[in-house]
Amino acid sequence: MTRIERAVRMGGLWLALAACGSSGAAVVLPPDRGEAAGMPARRIVALAPHVAELVWAAGAGHRLVGVVAGSDWPVEVRSLPVIGSPGRLDRERVAALAPDLAIGWTSGDPPADLAWLRARGVAVHSTDARRLEDVAASLRAIGRLAGLVESSERAAAAFERELASVSSTAGGASPRVFYQVWDRPPMTVSSSHYIGQAIERCGGVNVFGSLPQPVPVVSAEAVLASRAQVVVAARGAADPFARWRDRPALPAVLAGRTRTVDPDLLHRPGPRLIEGLRQLCAAIGGA
Repeated sequence: MTRIERAVRMGGLWLALAACGSSGAAVVLPPDRGEAAGMPARRIVALAPHVAELVWAAGAGHRLVGVVAGSDWPVEVRSLPVIGSPGRLDRERVAALAPDLAIGWTSGDPPADLAWLRARGVAVHSTDARRLEDVAASLRAIGRLAGLVESSERAAAAFERELASVSSTAGGASPRVFYQVWDRPPMTVSSSHYIGQAIERCGGVNVFGSLPQPVPVVSAEAVLASRAQVVVAARGAADPFARWRDRPALPAVLAGRTRTVDPDLLHRPGPRLIEGLRQLCAAIGGA
């Protein structure tokens, strides 16, 4: 892990990077192979905080026996055994819990850990979140693997209804938006990342939307040249806009149009993503 990635994860923003990053091919168990793998699952471990949220929302919270550090929603998961950190599995703890299903994230789980799980007879399913709509697909997949199709379908349908209800509050202005994942160096999202797509849904124009990488690193000069009218950043302990206040040539800074959102809502592709999306739309439309 690079110094930047470690800092981002320690700051609670790791998922924005991992959602569409690439760390090697993930091992995926398609839902239609569940029966052959001994499904429905009875003992599930979640390899990312957003996965714990998905499992709970799908109605399989009572099957969850282990989570990674940082899993804090719903509050019930805080008392579950911790099996490592995102991207770093504590194999001894996992083995002691004897799970029959591990649910992870496509880009964040080391292939060696997934191979180790499979060698122990643990089924592996990897979630993906390249689009906002993928949250509903993940809920349905977990429901099939846990044999809880009805409850997961209710959760997925509710998410889809809420997603359809979120619309632009920008009033047709289409402001130019810079979304700041990290500030030193500046990191942002393109239109291939679900947050980039969320900017468009909220009526904004993503100034770095055309870049090929989902989470590109850009220069400070490129940010200034973008002429962004709104800057949105993940909320944190420090002032995320400090470096731009020192260089007030950015229209968003000159106009005071800098806003923050809760990363636990927007950076975790789970059911609460709807709340994060509403925060983003309010930031863009009300800036």
